[in-house]
Amino acid sequence: MVFQERSLTCVECNTSFAFSVEDQSYHAEKGYTNEPKRCPACRDVRRAERRGGTGGGGGYGGGMNRQMHPITCAQCGKDAEVPFLPRGDRPVYCSDCYDQQRSSTAGGSY
Repeated sequence: MVFQERSLTCVECNTSFAFSVEDQSYHAEKGYTNEPKRCPACRDVRRAERRGGTGGGGGYGGGMNRQMHPITCAQCGKDAEVPFLPRGDRPVYCSDCYDQQRSSTAGGSY
């Protein structure tokens, strides 16, 4: 396949950027069928946002701020926060009651 350098427009910042022959070859080698939509600078920003801006990969460590959601504990009625959005179809517990529930149901088999 013969590639030619092309100019694309970034969907984020609306600037033109080069889609070089080397980049096109890399995309073809990886099996990518779509052209890049973002310029290299906007791609870097997007990657950093997905990583929580810390440069680390995955997980919630390294300073990434979790979004917390307010709940009322299903067992003791205490107000608390949890790092997930409760769906409403299962009881949600504060950390103390969750620890009690977990220790009482732990049968030693994993």
